[in-house]
Amino acid sequence: MLDNCALLLFCALAVAPAFCSQHVAVRSTPGFSASDQETMREIVELERLTKEAILHRDADFSVKTLADDYVAITPLGQITTKQDAISARRSGELRYEFVNVTEMVVRLYGDTAVVTARADVKGNQLGEDFSGPYRYTRIWVRRNGHWQTVSYQATVTQ
Repeated sequence: MLDNCALLLFCALAVAPAFCSQHVAVRSTPGFSASDQETMREIVELERLTKEAILHRDADFSVKTLADDYVAITPLGQITTKQDAISARRSGELRYEFVNVTEMVVRLYGDTAVVTARADVKGNQLGEDFSGPYRYTRIWVRRNGHWQTVSYQATVTQ
């Protein structure tokens, strides 16, 4: 049972791209072009929208933002796909009450953005609590002018 809960939690977190905290800000930084700074703002906004989507169990957001070849690794080492993540969202068995993202870092490599962050969550799946702190990495790729998540990995922390 716990393995299934962890799998669905992971799917939900994967769809919650970085859960963007309201404390995240992008400032003018020497060494970053105006274009890079705008791209970072786009990614931070996608993270914010992801957070809203998981809190409201919006599976359509996952349909739009997860790449067809999306792959994720759960805190228990299981591999999940786009369809797994969408199914977890649509099932209604997974519920978040609270998500707070901090320590977010966005790094750019051309049309690829790597997000690392800390997420403190409160929620349950099938009545089993999975609240606690996590760290995650999400990889976004710009394809045909649109950002999609291609990979995600989450780790439970203390």
